[in-house]
Amino acid sequence: MTIQTAISALGASFAERLSTAEAIRAHHGEDGSYYSAILPDAVLFPESAEEVAEIVKICAAEGCPLIPWGVGSSLEGHTLPFHGGVTLDMSRMDRVLEVVEEDLLAVVQPGVTREALNTELRHTGLFFPVDPGANATLGGMAATRASGTNAVRYGTMRENVLAAQAVLADGRIIRVGSRARKTSAGYDLKNLLVGSEGTLGIFTELTVKLYGVPEAITAATCAFDGVEGAVDAVIQAIQLGIPVARIEFLDEVSIRGVNNYSKLGLPEKPHLFLEFHGTEAGAAEQAEMFGEIAAENGGGDFAWTATAEERAKLWKARHDIYFAGISLQPGAKPMSTDVCVPISRLAEALLTAQADIAESHLLGNLVGHVGDGNFHAGLLLRPDHPEDLEEAKRLAGKWNRLAVSLGGTITGEHGVGRGKRAYMADEHGDGYLVMAELKRALDPKNILNPGKVVEIN
Repeated sequence: MTIQTAISALGASFAERLSTAEAIRAHHGEDGSYYSAILPDAVLFPESAEEVAEIVKICAAEGCPLIPWGVGSSLEGHTLPFHGGVTLDMSRMDRVLEVVEEDLLAVVQPGVTREALNTELRHTGLFFPVDPGANATLGGMAATRASGTNAVRYGTMRENVLAAQAVLADGRIIRVGSRARKTSAGYDLKNLLVGSEGTLGIFTELTVKLYGVPEAITAATCAFDGVEGAVDAVIQAIQLGIPVARIEFLDEVSIRGVNNYSKLGLPEKPHLFLEFHGTEAGAAEQAEMFGEIAAENGGGDFAWTATAEERAKLWKARHDIYFAGISLQPGAKPMSTDVCVPISRLAEALLTAQADIAESHLLGNLVGHVGDGNFHAGLLLRPDHPEDLEEAKRLAGKWNRLAVSLGGTITGEHGVGRGKRAYMADEHGDGYLVMAELKRALDPKNILNPGKVVEIN
């Protein structure tokens, strides 16, 4: 049993849709993480669930690793073939199969991107809210349990995937979940697969929730003198039940970057970027209530807008934080990491991370989906300076352990991949051993994205 034997068998069945060309392999050998390029032995482009099942059966027979691929935007090495094998590029499975407006749901293939789905929905008055920043595929987002800026109001992929079709490691095609909004029927296999990062099954279809486009949307920026004031304002707003749709934190370095790259012209202080959804009166009232809370906590320099153009500019600047960071140290490559803590401990975690970066030789910034206690650090690494990567890994490890000690998690949305696997036992204890038992039970030959989340023999 060899990888090459599997590739030969796949080539016989899929002809030109199996590629061993170096350029295509190289494209699938890098993602958004800090890992050096690792090329798969081949890349295959399936077009149906039945084809995925056939591919899995061939790879299982030969013990060939199979790595699902969306657009390669993952940040912890999720899509890299550390054990070699075949990358399964799902980009040709990119159809919106059904939109059921009455039930507020859509059925999509895994290669549909979030932007493509929302473009398809424009005429319906509905939208899909999960927004991780990158124009990721729905399959990849489900696999990593992605979330993003809208999660405080609309939830993560876990809450927004109603049902799924997936191919297991033995080639069986199963359906999990349903179109109903709740169930108490048996084990929750849907949420076992959502977030499993392609290690337990490969998504071939998703049924996702949709929401009505709000009548009115108001956005704002608000500067604070310190981190504590910004976080306290967030906590009070949540405790008072103000339904904020987006509430993002950017530290001083992040603001310097977005001013430099996106030309926002904001005071170089910690900021909150906010958005409120509702009726005209409701959105205005929410904004006014938050403004009062922010003022009590040292917030000022408010800039409110309800125009689509200005809102788009604001959120594009937030999503372009990767490039904004690079603009502060041209030629560097950011290493991005995330943790999530209870919001009552968020200020403590942010201040600790700020102090750690200040004591380091690295330049870095902090941003966060502070409404749910999730923050990200972007650490700039210089080419040909391996000490930068080692220092960044040291800091990321420290923050992982800090998050667990504060009652939080090593990752709120990036996922585990390869990069955070070493810290899983710290968070889960014996529960991590149970995850390995699940992996062995569902994938005894360890062919589905091996080396990610858990490592089994």
